[in-house]
Amino acid sequence: MSRKTLIVSVAVGLFGLAAFAVLNFGSLGSFGAVKTVTAADGEVKLDISKIDDGNAHHYVFKKDGGEIKFFVVKSPDGAMRAAFDACDVCYPERKGYSQDGEYMVCNNCGQRFHSNRVNVVEGGCNPAPLKRQIAGNLLIIKEQDILPGARFF
Repeated sequence: MSRKTLIVSVAVGLFGLAAFAVLNFGSLGSFGAVKTVTAADGEVKLDISKIDDGNAHHYVFKKDGGEIKFFVVKSPDGAMRAAFDACDVCYPERKGYSQDGEYMVCNNCGQRFHSNRVNVVEGGCNPAPLKRQIAGNLLIIKEQDILPGARFF
């Protein structure tokens, strides 16, 4: 195999991997970072000590063959926030959000939303709010609050 053929083959492979990531995870930034969660006794429980770093943590909840994606982020004001990885406007594109510092960015239209506003402002291209509560060292999201998000996915 010539050096030129090898370079072309590697480039094509990398392009294919990038395309796979964008189609399946919404962005290159979330590739490999999406974790599958399940409910126990009707609740998804996340250990806050593993998600309170200010970074968006992306999850997928699977039920009856469908997937519902959401993210959790600790905003600069100290609140733990959760939202579906979709909005009322761009959800048909299935691209979700990525994080840029203190902002969540719609991967479809590029709108930026300060993480302090997640769960506060809804509608339009804002991340669709997801109810959550804190009990001790756990962030708890009820399955009954996750399931209506299926409309986005």
